[in-house]
Amino acid sequence: MVVVESLSSCELVDDMKYVYNYRMLKDKLMLATEGDTIEVQTYGIEVERQDISNGVLVGVERDCIKNISPHRHKVHNLLKLLFNNSVSPVHLVDILGEYVDEYVTDYNEALDKIATN
Repeated sequence: MVVVESLSSCELVDDMKYVYNYRMLKDKLMLATEGDTIEVQTYGIEVERQDISNGVLVGVERDCIKNISPHRHKVHNLLKLLFNNSVSPVHLVDILGEYVDEYVTDYNEALDKIATN
């Protein structure tokens, strides 16, 4: 898995500093079709929040959804949605769940495209 895009933001609440990191990940996924296996490039998202108190890292929350879509632009748009709304890793699946369910058909399209080439 490789990080291909990263966005960061910072939030101060009282004496606590929260650093949010939103990363687009690129990987390969092996898909089986009619007795054959095809490698498809895929993108996912990782969200991390670092809790810093008086300059000391006191906690880290992280969550990831792999294999959201083979279409980079779709995952990029989701990454921006998370970043623009300061979504915590705790809520990553809640926010992206419906998108991920919808984008699963992108893999069928990718397989169809490979099969016709």
